This record gives sequence, C-alpha cells and structure tokens, in this order.
Amino acid sequence: MISVKQVTKSYQSLKVLKGINIEILRGELVAIVGASGAGKTTLLQIMGTLDKPDTGNLLICNTDVTKLNTKKLADFRNKHIGFVFQFHQLLPEFTALENVCMPAWIGKQSAKAVEKRAIELLTYFGLSERLHHKPSALSGGEQQRVAVARALINNPDVIFADEPSGNLDSKNATELHDLFFKLKDEFKQTFVIVTHNEELANRADRKLIMKDGLIVE
Repeated sequence: MISVKQVTKSYQSLKVLKGINIEILRGELVAIVGASGAGKTTLLQIMGTLDKPDTGNLLICNTDVTKLNTKKLADFRNKHIGFVFQFHQLLPEFTALENVCMPAWIGKQSAKAVEKRAIELLTYFGLSERLHHKPSALSGGEQQRVAVARALINNPDVIFADEPSGNLDSKNATELHDLFFKLKDEFKQTFVIVTHNEELANRADRKLIMKDGLIVE
C-alpha cells in the first residue's frame, strides 16, 4: 500500500535521508525507531506528504504522490492520510466535536453526515460526555483520543503518528497504544508510528530501526 523507493533528503549540506526503501502493507502497524537525529521525523513527514524528497518516489495506494501538484496533493492528503502528533495540535477555540469534524469540513463533506460520524468516533473512544468540551477542559489522554478520532474522520488509508504517546503518562500511553492495536485489528487500519516507546515498538508488526539517515534493520 505504501512504497518508498530510494528517497533522499538534504537540508543545505546536511544529508538527512540517504536512500530509504520501505514497503508497508495494508493493515500493518509499523514502528520506526532510532536515536534523535536519525531522520525518523523527516521520513515520516515525507511519507505523510508534508515534505517532498529531493530524489526518489513515494507511492501511496498506487499513486506516486511526488508527481502531484500542490492542490492535488492537498486533496490526496485530506482523503487518504490521517495524522496524530505528540502535542495533539487541537484547535483551542473549538470543541472536541468540532476539532474532529474539521478535516471532513475542509473536504466539503455533508455537515450532517460528518457530525454523525464524529459523534460515533468520539463515543467509540469513550468521549460521549466530552463532545462539547474545548481542549483546555480535557485531560492529556482525552485530548490525544480526540486527535485520533480527528485522524480517522475521513476513513484514511493510513495514519502517520509522530511520538503520539510522548506527552502522556504511562497509563494514558498504554491506553493509547491499546487503542491503536484495537483499530488495526477491528478495522484493518494501517499505522506508521515514529516512537521512542520501546513497549509500543516491540508490539508492532514490524520495527524499523533508523541510523544516520538509513534503515539499518
């Protein structure tokens, strides 16, 4: 479902990615680990179409996204990709429900259908009593579950997560990890996760180790 072929990336004279090749299957949960500076986040941003490689190709669902123009790439990202970040990135002025609806509203979907699905997702994640609370009124674990619901609102083919439990205590981190595996098992959701959490990495279907801009294991 995802094919990364000979991807390189440099920032001025610094070579961050030095020829990455990865194949990820639908329904896999893949963890990417490695020391700080290994290139993990840069790789994730390129796979998530937030950045472009200097050379190489990235195919997602048989589409070479490196060949899409800016508008088509934004449309593709909205329809096929979800994101979960370490610090939630929820919009503080909007409620949990509104935050979850946002990607689908941007995609100009039916407002009524979007709200129905958002409520279903938040209820599935145990947040039915928190629909109209703003992020400041939610715990860290609740905020991250809202972020996962937002990532899922458009039924994406893949969710990219960058240190999703890095800002959570151990209990909330474990609950979030359990949620990822539940979504993988029940809905065949594909996850690519950059993490320093060994417990999560060791539970993954595959653990890819990065070192100095390369996949070494």
